[in-house]
Amino acid sequence: MTEAGLLPLRYVLPVRCETRLSLFCHPFLSRLFCRLALASIVLAIPAVAQQAPPAPAAPPPRFMVVLDAAHGGDDTGGHLGGNQLEKNFTLAMSVRLRSLLGARGMQVVTTRESDMAVDPNKRAEIANRAQAQACISLHASEAGSGVHLYASSLAPKQPVRFPAWKTAQAAWVTRSLALEGTLNSALLQGGLNVTLGRTSLQVIDSMTCPAVAVEIAPELSSAKKVATELDDPDYQARVAAALAAALLEWRTDAWRTEGHQQ
Repeated sequence: MTEAGLLPLRYVLPVRCETRLSLFCHPFLSRLFCRLALASIVLAIPAVAQQAPPAPAAPPPRFMVVLDAAHGGDDTGGHLGGNQLEKNFTLAMSVRLRSLLGARGMQVVTTRESDMAVDPNKRAEIANRAQAQACISLHASEAGSGVHLYASSLAPKQPVRFPAWKTAQAAWVTRSLALEGTLNSALLQGGLNVTLGRTSLQVIDSMTCPAVAVEIAPELSSAKKVATELDDPDYQARVAAALAAALLEWRTDAWRTEGHQQ
């Protein structure tokens, strides 16, 4: 028999085995036990499972190529074999090369998309605004054999904040010569004859990016006879494929350099 206000006798007597079991029959203690059990389960979950998912991989660095089809409009350029004008040949090569580069995931800006005249300063301005990693100025000639590559003849200089417009390329000459070397290797690997040179070109001398003029001439045989004319579709395809392969290698080298610097 218990007095009013006191706990039942079984809660104040020494706790035996059967009495311990009766503790969990009490509603309050039952709820408390469930909460403690749940907390122990949560604490037992490995810390790895509670970590946030890894961040997605960063996209590859931007890579932009500018294709400059020389001449256009009233500026017809040279007269090539097969009664072809240089302005039409360079535009056709620009379109072909742009397609190949686009298929390889490169961004391409062109200085002209049709038979229109474009001022040399405007061409350089387009390349500079694009902040290109490479600019290829396309030309054609009946003189010589194979592909002629020309970098600017300006002496290399350290970059300055506000370069002179007519000699802006001076700070990029070293990189342009490296681009010329990459183009040379790819063209030679494609079985094409290559001539390297340096010259003063108004368009390239005002560019603030690696820039090379690519002049395409007919292929000559060992007897100095024309073996392949400029209007040969297979020849054009070989040249374009080699240029695309060179720019792909140039992009790989640029990404490797940027990744190493980060």
